[in-house]
Amino acid sequence: MLTANEIGGKIAVARKLRNLSQAQLSEQLAVSAQAVGKWERGESMPDIITFQRIAAILGTDLNYFAGESTVISANVPAPSPILIENSEPSGRPDWNMSGANWIDADFSGLSGLAEKFRGANIEKCRFVESELAGLTLVSNNIKSSDFSRSDLSSCNITSADLTHNIFVGCDFSRSAFSRSNVINCDFSGANLTNMTSRWSYFKKVNMNGAVLFRTKFQLGQLTEVTFTGDIVECTFENCDFARVVFEGAVLRNCFFKNTKLRRAKLIGCKADKLTYAFMKNDKADMTDVAIID
Repeated sequence: MLTANEIGGKIAVARKLRNLSQAQLSEQLAVSAQAVGKWERGESMPDIITFQRIAAILGTDLNYFAGESTVISANVPAPSPILIENSEPSGRPDWNMSGANWIDADFSGLSGLAEKFRGANIEKCRFVESELAGLTLVSNNIKSSDFSRSDLSSCNITSADLTHNIFVGCDFSRSAFSRSNVINCDFSGANLTNMTSRWSYFKKVNMNGAVLFRTKFQLGQLTEVTFTGDIVECTFENCDFARVVFEGAVLRNCFFKNTKLRRAKLIGCKADKLTYAFMKNDKADMTDVAIID
C-alpha cells in the first residue's frame, strides 16, 4: 500500500521520463503548477478523474500509481486536450485499486469498481454521488469517508471495518453485510430495502429516515441504534440488542426472534397484531406500543 508521498514520487518519475516540467503537465491538466508540486511532495492527491488524465498524459495506467505496475511508456505521445476530455472508459475500468492505501483523496463520481477495491485502506476520502453498485469489499478498513448519495446497491461487504463514515442518502438495496463492524456511521435517508446483515456489529449508527423494507438483521449485535419511521416486513433474528430505541416507529409484518428486546426501549410506537405478538414474546416492554390493523 503506497503512501501519498510514494504516489507523488511516482508522478514525478513518470513526468520526468516524459521530459515535462511541472508547469507543462499542469497546463495539459488545466490545473496550477502549484497543484502538481503538492501532489509530487505528497501534500495532496488528485481526484480519480485527474488520475486518469495524468496516466494518459504520462503513458502509464492507474495500477502504476497503486504500486501494482512499473510500466511507463516514455515514447507514447501525449494525447491532445480534446482527446482526453472526451475519452470515457467503456464499461468497467481495467485498473485495480485493491490492497492500496488511499488517504484524503477525492473519488467523487467514481464508477465500475466491482471487485477492484478489496483489502484497501481508505481514510478521509470522498465518494460523493459515485456509481458503486455490485462493489465487493472484503477485509477493507474504511474510516471518516463520505459516500453521500452513492449507489451501493447489490454490494458484498465482508469482514470490513467501517468507522465514522457518511452514507447519507445512499442506496444499499440488495446489499449484504457479513462479519463486519459498522460503528459511528450515518445512514440517514439511506435505502436499506432487501439489505441483509449477518454476524455483523452495528454501533451508534444513525438510521433517521432510512428506508427499512424487507431488511434483515441476523446473528449480530445492535448497540445504541435508534429506529424511527416505517419498518415494514423486516426481520430481527438472533440479534443482541443493547440500548436500542424504537421511537415513533410503525412496525408492520416484522419478525422478531431471540432478539433480547427486554434491553430495547419502545417509545410512542405502533405495530400490527402479528408484529406485536413477536415483540411481546421476545420480552419487549410493550407499554408504549399501540396495536394497529
